[in-house]
This record gives sequence, structure tokens and C-alpha cells, in this order.
Amino acid sequence: MRTGLLSAFPFLAMAVVGAADMTGGPGIGLQPMMALGPAFAGLTGGKRRTAAVGALALVLTVALSFYNDQFGERRGNATLISVAGVSVAALVATAMRQRREAELANVRSIAEAAQRVLLRPVPRSAGRLRVAVSYTSAVAEARIGGDLYEVVTSPHGVRVIIGDVQGKGLEAVETAAVVLGAFREAAYDESDLPAVGERLERALDRHLLGEKFVTAVLVEVEHSERPRTATLLNFGHPAPLAVRHDGSVHFAEPPRRCLPLGLGLHGSEPPFPHQVPFAPGDQLLLYTDGVTEARDADNHFYPLDQRAHLLKDPDPEGALEAVHQDIEEHVRSPLNDDAAMLLLRYRNFRAGPEPAPTEDQQAEPTS
Repeated sequence: MRTGLLSAFPFLAMAVVGAADMTGGPGIGLQPMMALGPAFAGLTGGKRRTAAVGALALVLTVALSFYNDQFGERRGNATLISVAGVSVAALVATAMRQRREAELANVRSIAEAAQRVLLRPVPRSAGRLRVAVSYTSAVAEARIGGDLYEVVTSPHGVRVIIGDVQGKGLEAVETAAVVLGAFREAAYDESDLPAVGERLERALDRHLLGEKFVTAVLVEVEHSERPRTATLLNFGHPAPLAVRHDGSVHFAEPPRRCLPLGLGLHGSEPPFPHQVPFAPGDQLLLYTDGVTEARDADNHFYPLDQRAHLLKDPDPEGALEAVHQDIEEHVRSPLNDDAAMLLLRYRNFRAGPEPAPTEDQQAEPTS
């Protein structure tokens, strides 16, 4: 509707100016406003349309000059020159706009190709799990950023990583590529998660300079008929959200906090793998801090645990889309940081009871 109004506005403006000038007579002096038509024509459409609007504006200006007995006079000539100048300027602006749009389309296609290489589409099914992912870059036109994720089906189980690279821009994208490349190899070769983490540490130690780092959490779900646990290895990353089949919700916090990837080879102890219940009907939501640190107009963080009921959709992609839309409603402005979410659930998932309300929700008065 907005585009349609912009497209029609040049013709409406010229029609209104022409009608008002003919009604008011020569003394009203509205002829110069005929330039509104070509001035707004460059906002939509191409060069031919802009040239056509400019030509129409010149024809109407000449007609009004004859009608007002100003053709050939100083005032009439000045009006014609003004309308012609605005028409030429609008035509040049349209050509430049179309050139920028073509360049932007090329940049987007390159970014999408880079995203397919860096952040490949995750499989919708992995082992006995169903997987869905949602990713929003803080730089809307770039499509890619410093958040990373991957799902690998290995002989040892389904292995997953989600992480967040310190910093932004091309340097963060390069670091994310190093982590993902190392994980894709190590997740298939190594026998346990700590060995995968060591491979990532060594890869980043060769790549990173200074005090750069990557927060990440690794997850492994074994290939068993009814696995009851998921193994987590947390490198300073926000704890995943575990939603049980009975509706209970909790953050899967590690037994102790450890340094992110890239800092672990400086003498600190590596993280200790820990297990969380993960039975049929359970869900595990991995995310980056762009989700939980999204703030509303009152500077309140997004309450992810209080929105766990949005994950009840039987379709995991639909469940993540509901959370994504809720985050946008919470923020009501572009995100300041990349935001990635990755949802793990069983193929035969059935929505259980509503998640139990948190203490904050219980304290809210009812109307």
C-alpha cells in the first residue's frame, strides 16, 4: 500500500496543482509546484517512468502558461526552467538509485552464498532428534555475523555447537569459520566432547591474537533408542534452556564456569562435561546472548524462561518462529547484537503440559 501511494503521488500532486491553478486563476501562482510530480517520481519505478512523469509535468506547465497568459513571459519561462531542472535531477537520482539497488542485490547474493558456506542449513532430522534453527544478524544487509552453529551426526552420537565470537565484522566471521571448520572435523573423529573441545582450542590458538575469544556450548546426544541424558560442555556460554515433558523449565547451568574458547590454553582448567535429563518429550534450546540480552524500551532483558510455552508448537521451526516474533515484539526495534537459536527435540515430540510459571509470573496480580 505504501509503495502504491508513492507511485500514485506524482500524478495526484500534478492533478491537484493543475486543478487549483485553473480554479484560482493566474494570481494564485501555483505553477512552480508542478515540479512536485518529477521530484517524487524518482522514489519508485525506473528511469522511463521518471522521464515520463517529467515530460508530463512540462506539458502541463506549458498548458497552464498558455491558460494564464504567461507563456513567453519571464514568470512563465522561470517556471518551465524550474520544472525541467527538477525533472532532470529526478532522472539522475533514479539512475543512481537503481545502480545502488543493483550493487546491494549483488552484495546480498554474495552474503547469502557466504552464509551457506559458513552457516550451512542444519539437518531437520539428526539421529532421533528433530532440529530447527533461527538466526538474525544485527547487520540486516550482511545476513551473517559472529554467531555460529552446527549439527554433526557422528558415529558417537549427534553433536551440536552454538557459539558467539567476540567482536563484529569480517574478523568475527573469519573466526567463526575457523571454529566451525575445526568442529566439523573433530565432531566426527573424536571419541568424546572434551577431545572435541581440545581440538577447537588448538585451532583457535593458531588463529586468534591477543585476548580474543569465542563462547560456545557443545552438546552430544547418543544414538540409543531412548536416550535419557544429553552431555554438555560449556565454554563460558549462556546455559541452554531445558524444557521437560512435564512442563518444568530450567537453565542447564554447568557445575562451574569456565573460560571461553581461545583462552583455555593460558593455564586455566578446561570445562567439565555434565549431563542433563533429556528424555522423549523434552526440548533443549541453545541460544546466543543476543536473545537474552535483547532489551525493551524500559531496558528490561528478554525473559526467555518465561516464554518457554511458545515452544509447544509441534513443528520445531514454527516454535522458533514464535519465539523470534516474540523477541521482536519485546524489542520493537532492530536488534543490537546477532541472535541465534537452535532447538533440539525428539522426532515423536508431543507437547506436554504448560511450563510451570516462574516466581515472577506467580507474583503478577490477576485482573
